[in-house]
Amino acid sequence: MGFNILKAIYVFDNYILFLIKKYTQNKYLGAVMRVITTAGNLGTIWIIMALLLIINRPYREIGILVLLTLIASTILGEGIIKNIVKRNRPFYRRPNLNLLITKPKSYSFPSGHTLSSFAAAHTLSVYFLQYKFIFIAIALLIALSRVYLYVHYPTDIISGTILGILCSKLVLIVFKKEYIADIISICQNIF
Repeated sequence: MGFNILKAIYVFDNYILFLIKKYTQNKYLGAVMRVITTAGNLGTIWIIMALLLIINRPYREIGILVLLTLIASTILGEGIIKNIVKRNRPFYRRPNLNLLITKPKSYSFPSGHTLSSFAAAHTLSVYFLQYKFIFIAIALLIALSRVYLYVHYPTDIISGTILGILCSKLVLIVFKKEYIADIISICQNIF
């Protein structure tokens, strides 16, 4: 049974990649996807949002929560799960494929861009409900760019989405906003 599930995942992943390659690949969309994926590199767009919140005193705790969520999601995805699963990226199966971005050196499962993006988007959505769809749209575009650019399978981004939201929920439970105010106070007294 386990083999059949893995086979079904393999067929699903490769069929979606085939459809994307066949029906959506063009130089203009490729250029847009490169920009979108770059915004997700190292969580750049989310770090910028967090820093903007941190320098704005009333939102400082939320900014710190976003940074903590990004740290936790990176440890979970890049530090733990990728090194356990060790799934190669889709471009390894197509050595002659001309990638539009530099070949990532880490493993594929789960998508780190997706995991951190949905973790940050969920955390921000909890506090800025009116912008929830914008945060989710940004995270979704970053996730889709990874499949479009052939550096992740669809199941990498599906799992990254689920794990990102769960990671955010865990950080929000462990580090309540009230606790962050105490951490800020302690740091200010030290420095």
